[in-house]
Amino acid sequence: MKVISTNIAKPTLISWRGKQEKTGIYKKSAPSIYLEKEGVKGDEVSNLKVHGGVFKACYLFSSDHYDYWQKRYPDLQWEWGMFGENLTVEDLNENEIQIGAIYKIGGALVQITQPREPCYKFGIKFGDQKVLQEFVEHGHPGTYVRVLEEGNVSPGDEMLLTTPSEHPITTKQFFGLLFKPSKDKDLIKIAIENESLPKYKRERLHKFL
Repeated sequence: MKVISTNIAKPTLISWRGKQEKTGIYKKSAPSIYLEKEGVKGDEVSNLKVHGGVFKACYLFSSDHYDYWQKRYPDLQWEWGMFGENLTVEDLNENEIQIGAIYKIGGALVQITQPREPCYKFGIKFGDQKVLQEFVEHGHPGTYVRVLEEGNVSPGDEMLLTTPSEHPITTKQFFGLLFKPSKDKDLIKIAIENESLPKYKRERLHKFL
């Protein structure tokens, strides 16, 4: 896996249900970014309840899926960072990336935490709220990471596995647990033991056992 683009955002005003609010989803390519423990240096995070923080310090999305989405939304202005990701990564595969696994990227050490769950701001950027359901159905949400060691990341840096997950569940499998009506109880048991996931998410899964 290789970093194709590093992206950050300045605050952008949007209108939602008659109110104006800020968002950081409009990412632009930067020469490099610096990963800090609770976010990316200089990157706009407008709602700390759903973005940023220890378990969502940096968002990664695969460049492999751009072609699929560009064909569905050809009238948009396409560029790296389109999905609000800080790191656009070549060959990032949600069927293989496991929650809890640790990777070296440039000067940073990161741990896979959880897939991205789309919100209305994603729909605003794409010009149609139906994209949220399409994103869920496509099943390739990218992943957030926790930053274990801060450092600089640049395009061309490799994403190298250093430590496998102790409770292996892929980001795609966990994404399915979040959105599929039928829950795999064996996967739930693995997920609730995985401390790389936020505690509140693991607690919510208990009711399905």
